[in-house]
Amino acid sequence: MKSFLGHRLLAFLVRAGLAFTIHAVRADEKPMMKAVVAHQYGAPEVLKFEEVPQPEPKEDEALVRVIASGVNPADPLTLSGKYAREWDTHLPLIPGYEIAGIVEKAGAQVTTLKKGDAVYGYPTFGGGWAEYVTAKEWEVAAKPRSLTFAETAAVPMGALTAWQALVNVAHLQPGQTVLIHGGSGGVGSFAIQIAKAQGARVIATASTTNQDLLKQLGADVAIDYTKTKFEDTVKDVDAVLDLVGRETLARSYGVVKKGGIVLDLVGRPDPAELEKHGIRGVAIWVRPDAKDLTQIAHLIDAGKIKPIVTQVLPLTHHTRGKVVLRIADEPKS
Repeated sequence: MKSFLGHRLLAFLVRAGLAFTIHAVRADEKPMMKAVVAHQYGAPEVLKFEEVPQPEPKEDEALVRVIASGVNPADPLTLSGKYAREWDTHLPLIPGYEIAGIVEKAGAQVTTLKKGDAVYGYPTFGGGWAEYVTAKEWEVAAKPRSLTFAETAAVPMGALTAWQALVNVAHLQPGQTVLIHGGSGGVGSFAIQIAKAQGARVIATASTTNQDLLKQLGADVAIDYTKTKFEDTVKDVDAVLDLVGRETLARSYGVVKKGGIVLDLVGRPDPAELEKHGIRGVAIWVRPDAKDLTQIAHLIDAGKIKPIVTQVLPLTHHTRGKVVLRIADEPKS
């Protein structure tokens, strides 16, 4: 998360020491819950800790008791109102697009989820920074058994973005080479591991302080972008996953082999450059997908993917891994 607003949001949450407690409700009362709510678009200061009505799941939804929820770039963007029209968000707004929790109730049309199931996922319209959230059947999947709920909450959006880009779009194959810009971030850290799980050779860029992390994640070649221009050493890759944009994207076209692909998360590849180099380009938009989440969970439980979670807001410009909010105590097994 690189925006100033993003840092302010994380700082706000860290200072707040966000903690929720489950409270009893009398039989004659409408169920209420604690949540982080915004009644207007703006900076993190518009967020309020409030008691609000607990959502009631529709027939095709499940009610999930949230144990943990991730913090990612979608939250400050939604909070700012920048994508209100495109994403059809409305006020009051509860952020939180990554959840890990337990199914409390399932609608009549839900066939794959039942009360007591441990799940994780990406609710399309957020709502994860609360004690309860509703989710469609296709937005969540069984939680990885090998992770805690807090660790799991760091997975959905970052891992889905990387998976959908490298597996679903690029169809990365064993023996191919991928260049990943921003390999130490929330998406990049998953992208390196997913690419390795696909049998690809991985070249990743990051700052000086994150070179060791790139290697720990499995990068075959780690490039310090503050000291080395990647285009001086990288040639003929099959795919580029760009998580940085602008100048980095502009310099990436020339390192892709003919017939290769540029996958961009923060902009749109230039059609003229794509045609000039004989390559493809795709702007990546993540979407909830239970099948993808299930595949990712299998790789996690197989020890091939792990989330990088930090509870401390770094002083540097780039976040390292993910920040997670603990909504409730981890259930005892």
